[in-house]
Amino acid sequence: METNGNVTLHSVKRWQHRGTDCEPQRVRSLRSETCFSTWTPMNNKTSNLQLFEERMNLVLHWFDLWTDRQRKHLLHSLLTRCTKSQLKCCRDLLIETVPVTQVDFTSVLPRFLSLYVMSFLSPRDLCSAAQVNWHWRILAEQDCLWAGRCITRGWFLPYTPGEKEFGAWKNHYVSCVSTLDWLTPREAAEQYGTINQQSAGMTEEEEERRKERRIRQMIRDKLQEEKRQSLRSRRAWGGYTKPEGARGGSTQTGRPSSGITLSSWPSLAWPQRTVGSSSLCLSLDRGQPMTEAQSSERLQASSLSSERLSKASGALSSFTSRPTLPHTVSPIYLTTPALLLLISNRIPAYELVLSGVKVGVMVVLYDHRGTLTALLAQVERAISGRRAQRLGLLAPGGTEEIHLLHSSSLSERTLLAPDHREFWEKLCGWIAPSEEGGGIDIFSPLAASASGVALIQTLSTLTGLEVWAPVGLATGSFQNILSEWSDGSLCTALSNQHRAAPALQFVCESVLHGWCRQAQWMDEALGELRGSLGPQLQRLSLQARGRALGHFVWERIRLEELCVSKDVSEALTEGLTALTRQEETRPLEFLAMFLKRWREEQEGEESSGEEKRRNKEADDFSLTPQSLQLELPQTVLDWRGAAARELLHSECLYLGRLSAVLKVYQEPLTAALNSNRAILSHADIHIVLSPVKQILEFNSVFQVDLQTRLQQWGAEQCVGDVFVKLCSKLRVYSNYLNNYTTALRTIDKCRETKPPFRAFLKRADRTLATHMLSLQELLLCPVWRIQEYVTLLQALSLHTHPSHPDHTHLSSALNTLLRFREFVQKLKRNSERDRLMEEMQQMIQGCPNLSEGNRQLITTQDAALLRSPDEQIPDSLRTFEHVSDVGLFLFNDALVLTRRNVHHTPFTLAHQSTHTFLASVALASLAVREIAHSRYVCHAFVLEGPCRSWVCATERGEEREHFLSVLRSAINSALTEHQ
Repeated sequence: METNGNVTLHSVKRWQHRGTDCEPQRVRSLRSETCFSTWTPMNNKTSNLQLFEERMNLVLHWFDLWTDRQRKHLLHSLLTRCTKSQLKCCRDLLIETVPVTQVDFTSVLPRFLSLYVMSFLSPRDLCSAAQVNWHWRILAEQDCLWAGRCITRGWFLPYTPGEKEFGAWKNHYVSCVSTLDWLTPREAAEQYGTINQQSAGMTEEEEERRKERRIRQMIRDKLQEEKRQSLRSRRAWGGYTKPEGARGGSTQTGRPSSGITLSSWPSLAWPQRTVGSSSLCLSLDRGQPMTEAQSSERLQASSLSSERLSKASGALSSFTSRPTLPHTVSPIYLTTPALLLLISNRIPAYELVLSGVKVGVMVVLYDHRGTLTALLAQVERAISGRRAQRLGLLAPGGTEEIHLLHSSSLSERTLLAPDHREFWEKLCGWIAPSEEGGGIDIFSPLAASASGVALIQTLSTLTGLEVWAPVGLATGSFQNILSEWSDGSLCTALSNQHRAAPALQFVCESVLHGWCRQAQWMDEALGELRGSLGPQLQRLSLQARGRALGHFVWERIRLEELCVSKDVSEALTEGLTALTRQEETRPLEFLAMFLKRWREEQEGEESSGEEKRRNKEADDFSLTPQSLQLELPQTVLDWRGAAARELLHSECLYLGRLSAVLKVYQEPLTAALNSNRAILSHADIHIVLSPVKQILEFNSVFQVDLQTRLQQWGAEQCVGDVFVKLCSKLRVYSNYLNNYTTALRTIDKCRETKPPFRAFLKRADRTLATHMLSLQELLLCPVWRIQEYVTLLQALSLHTHPSHPDHTHLSSALNTLLRFREFVQKLKRNSERDRLMEEMQQMIQGCPNLSEGNRQLITTQDAALLRSPDEQIPDSLRTFEHVSDVGLFLFNDALVLTRRNVHHTPFTLAHQSTHTFLASVALASLAVREIAHSRYVCHAFVLEGPCRSWVCATERGEEREHFLSVLRSAINSALTEHQ
C-alpha cells in the first residue's frame, strides 16, 4: 500500500463504509445524527465505537507496514499534538514497560546524601570511585571526606586552602601515606613487641596469681610422682621384664645405661637437642622437657622458703649422678636446629621423598584439598612450639605460581590477599630470622620467570626472610631442583659445585636425584599401592610406631630410672656451690651467668681435632644459601647462553623420541600393511601416528634454525624470531592434542582386539630404540614439551634486557605459549574430571548420573553413621549407636552419602570396600553442625538437609576438621553461585 497520499479521500471513505456493513438506507436514516461528515455518527455510541476500532486497526495495519524511520516520524507528530495529561500518561506507560533498573545515584540524590554515602568508603575505594567520571571525581575529592581521615591520624594541612582550590586534603593524605615507613611483621615485633610479650615489671596482683600457679603446679607434681611410682611395677609393651629388686642404678646385663632418661617421650620426632644445651632442661618431677624460663621459675619457687645453702642441697638432691657409668650422647640430640619441610600429597611419588628425608627434618605431609587454616593447624601441631631453622616447600607449581592447595594458588597477585598474608605471617613466625640463617626454600622454578622473581621478592619482603628457588634451566620431570638456585636477584645464584644445595639440606642426595628423574614413572606404581594397601599400611604404621615407642621407652629410656648426665650434674653442683659463697639478690641470673662461663671454659679445653670435627658436622647440617654465596666468585654468568644451550640439548632429545615413534612403530606397521600382512589398518595407523610425523617435520626445522643461531652465539644474538616462527604453527600441536585421546583409545582397542598388534607392542615397547618408553609414553612427549618451552622461554626473557633486540620477539612468543599452555591444562583438567566421574559412577551402586554440568569431585571421607534413641536429650548427654559405615562424596554442587561395606580377603591383609547409594543433598540446602566431644561420642557432626539429617562421626579429630573445613568452603561457594 502506498503511503505518500496517493489514496484519495473518496476511496478511503468507500473502504471504510463497506467495512461497517451498513445498508444505504441505514446511512440515510443516520444522516441527521452526523456532524461534518456523512459517515461519522456522533450520537450513536455503539456505531461510533465500532468505527473507532476499525479505523484504529487500519492505522495499526499501516504502522506495521512502515519503516522504522516512518514510525518514528509518526510518533513524533503524535506526541507534539498531545496535551500535558496525555504526555504524562505516555511517560507512565513507558516506565511500566521499560523500567529503570540502574541509575547513577549521584545524579538522583541530593549532593549532601551522595557525600554521606561516600563517607563510608575507605580511602582506597574513594580513589577508585574518583576514576568513574568527572562528576564522581568532584564528589570523591571533597575536603569534607578527607579532612576527618587526615586529622584522626594527626596529619594536619600546613596551610589554609584557597576558595577555589580542589582536593587539598586528599593530596595531603596521599602524600602522607606514601612517605610512611613500612615494617615487616618481624621488624614490627622486634621494635614494638607483641601482644604475648611479658612486661618487665610485675604488679602485686600478678604476683599473687603467680603464687597460685606455683601451688597448683606443686599439687600436679605430687600427683605425677604418685603416678610414676605406680608405673614402676607395670610391664613394658615388649618382652622386657623388670628384674626382681631392680631399683636405682640397676641395668640389664650387657646393656649400659644411656646416661639420660626421660619419664615420657611424646613422639619419635623429638626436637634435636644436646645434653648440655642451654635451651633445654629436664623437669624431673613431671618427666617433661622445660624451657629455661620454666626451669628458672621452678628453682625460684623452691628457694622461697629456705636459705641459700638449703637451696643448693635441695637442688642437688633432685639430680642423680652416675659417674661410674659410661656416658654416650644419643645421635638424636644434635645442636643443629630442626628444618621444616611441607610436602603436598599431589606431588608424584611423594613416598620416595619421605623415605629420603634427613635426620633433623620435621616433615608435614598435608592434603592438597584442605584449607590454609587446616594446614596452619597441622604445622603448629608438628612443630609443638619449637622454632625451625629453614622452611622447605614442595608443592605442584611452575615458574609463575605455586599450587599450594586445591583452591588456593600462591602467586604475585594472590600473595597479598588477607588469607595468604595471615598464613605466611603466622607460618614464618616459627622460622628463625635471617640473621640466624633462617629462610624459605621453594622447590618450584620461580627464579626462571619475571613473575616468579617478583613473587620471591614480595614474599621475602612480607616475611623478612630470604627466599630461594631453582633457576629452572634443566628440563625434565623435576630436574630443575637439581639446577642452580637463586634468591630472586639476577646476580645471585649458586654455582655448579653447590647445585641443589638448599634441597640437599632436606633430602639425601641419592634419593633426590632418583626422584627428580623418575617421579612421573614411579607415581603410577605407588598410586596402585596407595589404593589397594593404603588403609592396611596406615594401620600397620600406627601399630609399629606404638611397639617401637613402647620398646624405646621401657627398654632404652628405662622409664622408672630418672637421671641426668655427669656433665650436667657436675656443672650444676659447681654453680650451686658458688652460689652459697656469695650474697646474691638475684640467684637465678647468677646461676645462668655461671653456667654460661662454665660452658665456655669446657669448650676451650676441648682438643682442636674434636673442634674441627664438630665444625665440619655443623657445616654439613647448616648448609645455607648465605654461606654458599660468600664462597662464590663474583662473576657474571651468561644465563642467556645457558638457557639457549639447554633448549637445543632438550630439543635434540625430544626429536630423538619422536623419531623413535616413526622408526620403531610407523615404518614396521606400514611395511607389514604394504606386504599384505597387515597388523593395523591404514586408518588406525593414520589416527595414531600421522600427527607425530607432522610434529617431527615441523620441529626439525626449528632445531636447525636454533642450531644455526647457537653456532654464532654472542651477546646480541637473537632466538626470539625462531620461537615466533614456531608459535605461528602451533595449530599442528592443537590438532595433535585434540586427537590425543582418540589415539590412546585406538591403541587400547586394537591391543585388545588384535593379537598381532599386541605381540608387536610387546616386542617394541621399552627397548633401547624407544628410550625404554612405551608407545603411550612417547605420545605424551609433545604435551611435556609445551611446558618445557614455557620454562625455557621465561628464563630467556628474564635474562634479556628490555633494550635487547631479542626481547620483543621473546615476549611475544612467551605470551603465545602461555595461552597455549592454558589450553593444554584445560584439556588435562577436563580429562581428569571425566575420569574421576566415571570411577565414582562405577564405584557407587545405584547412583544417579554424576556427569552433569560442570560437576567436580572435591574430596571423600569415610565415617560412621550414628543414631540416637531419643532426639530430645541434649547433645552432651545423648547416647548414640553405630548404625552403619557410610562414605561421604563431596562434589562442588552436592554431597552424596553411600552405605559402605567392607569385605576382607581370606588369608591376606587386603580388603575391598563397596558403596551403595543412600542419599544426595544439594550444597545450597545443606547445613552442618558440630557435636561437642563427650563421654558418649567424639569427632561427630550433623548434616542437616531439607528433609532429614544424618549424624556422622570420623575416626580421628583431624579427619573431621579437614572434612568440615572443606565442606563449609564448598557450601559458601555454592551459595554464592546460587545467588
